[in-house]
Amino acid sequence: MTDDRRDLIEGFLFTDQYQLTMAQLYWKHGLHERTAQFDYFFRRYPDYGRHQAGYAVSAGLGWLLDWIDATRVRTEDLERLRSQRCSSGKRRFDEGFLAWLVSAGGFRGVSIRAVPEGRVVHRHAPIAIVEGPLAMAQILETSFLNHLNYQTLVATKASRVAESAAGGPVLEFGMRRGPDAGTNAGTRAALIGGADASSNVGVSHALGIDPQGTHAHSMVQLFMAMGDGEIGAFRAYADAYPDECVLLVDTIDTLESGIPNAITVFEELRASGHEPVGIRLDSGDLAHLAVRAARMLDDGGFPDARIVLSSELDELAMWQIRAQIVEEAPRYGVDGATVLHRLTYGVGTRLVTSHGFPSLGGVYKLVAIDGSGEWLPAMKISDTPEKMPIPGDKRIWRVYDDRGLATADVVSAGSEDLSFGTSLDLFHPHREGITRHVEHIADVEELVVPVYREGERLEPDATLDEMRGRRSADLERLDPGVRRLVNPHVYHVSLTSTVKTLQGDLIARSRRSI
Repeated sequence: MTDDRRDLIEGFLFTDQYQLTMAQLYWKHGLHERTAQFDYFFRRYPDYGRHQAGYAVSAGLGWLLDWIDATRVRTEDLERLRSQRCSSGKRRFDEGFLAWLVSAGGFRGVSIRAVPEGRVVHRHAPIAIVEGPLAMAQILETSFLNHLNYQTLVATKASRVAESAAGGPVLEFGMRRGPDAGTNAGTRAALIGGADASSNVGVSHALGIDPQGTHAHSMVQLFMAMGDGEIGAFRAYADAYPDECVLLVDTIDTLESGIPNAITVFEELRASGHEPVGIRLDSGDLAHLAVRAARMLDDGGFPDARIVLSSELDELAMWQIRAQIVEEAPRYGVDGATVLHRLTYGVGTRLVTSHGFPSLGGVYKLVAIDGSGEWLPAMKISDTPEKMPIPGDKRIWRVYDDRGLATADVVSAGSEDLSFGTSLDLFHPHREGITRHVEHIADVEELVVPVYREGERLEPDATLDEMRGRRSADLERLDPGVRRLVNPHVYHVSLTSTVKTLQGDLIARSRRSI
């Protein structure tokens, strides 16, 4: 793809058609520069079928801000818009509207408050709040959702995978199965969410970490075809990489050929002054093979060799493998805990595709419009209460109880400050009559912070370590029940009485006007 075509596809026109037609409607009615506020949030946690998430991990903001910084309306964009015709043959977009798009300078008039990347986030509570000229904030919607939905989805999956690994290293191997170039975003999100390293070379270097990988079955097949056999392949790999030798042992027969040949090559490596890293298992009953491999490696004199597991792993499969190892290891005279300590997990397809729940379904909704210096709340009314956004200008807070654990995310009016409260009356965001009183508040923090103001990024890009640190810190303060892999406990997202009253008034007013 040429640079010009990439700029056309991934630049200002990286949006849905209806965003542009709505923006022109606002321009025709003189509303295009009226300041508006949109909220980004999601309504459902990932439900993978046999297991479910009780939280999510925010990701994608950094790449979104990069896109906003780089995006301007180009001459070719205008020509493409001029070429569009209505069914009558008339031009769809007015020249005056196109001139305004140029004068607006891309999205430089927009400001964003957001939850920093890597933090734990919850359904219904806004993750980002966009404020700016109505038309440009509207056009921004599609790219905003595209950048944040997928990365948040994969970061959430990666976090669950990392928790299932229980401290064992996690390698992201999904590049070959990801959504075209979008797999780069998936790799980034996986690394934010808990993967320790990735096979994706470009993104790994961009984030300042060393890419990781072993070898494929094809290498062993090559040496077999040339008559050198599996052991010839292993020797060639050990010769090329004597200090990071991990051998894939299941091309022929894992227990009868692969592991014995690996041990032979490991002995040769050690004799030459190098220590092998371990083996990789990519097929079969991984738990059983891991136990048998551990015993064979122990007997061969390599009790510290790593055992890398791959092949359709996800958080539930890893959980089951670990449980089976603990049960089965004693039958072979091996300590289960010791086997678990040796494991590394290569997680690919099911991570990068968020297997079982392929789309987060985050939304971007108008919640307020400037009315002569004050915010006029806007709200979608729906027969499905969970589809109604929380109206008006707002702030989002995380409340910690006397255990030091997060007990609720609270949406307050923009004028409310919850920093100094010791107790709170909270209200369900979508159901009437469901309230909660929180006593003994130990701490309160504001989650959504300014990150972008009218063309200026307010903070330097976070490092990967910083984003990972946010996730770890938030999980430490999240109730274990919410972190469960299956049927997690419900985390509360609530409204203050001020916001609940506003919501009720808007619903009643809307229904009276029908």
